[in-house]
Amino acid sequence: MYQKLCKLMEQRGETAYQVSKATGISQSAFSNWKAGNTKPGTKNLAALAKHFDVPMEYFMEDEPVEQEKGA
Repeated sequence: MYQKLCKLMEQRGETAYQVSKATGISQSAFSNWKAGNTKPGTKNLAALAKHFDVPMEYFMEDEPVEQEKGA
């Protein structure tokens, strides 16, 4: 999930701090997701989906962010 979030932040040129401020999600939540300690709940997924204009399912899918050809 965090890889997908990072990809979206990179595409928009945003930092975790900026997304935190825009969505109301704490920076510690981002740190915990990155470390794999926790996963975002429905409320946070909804806030991220709205912020990045993607469906919530985007974050729930287990598929990799981007598959390299020939890998």
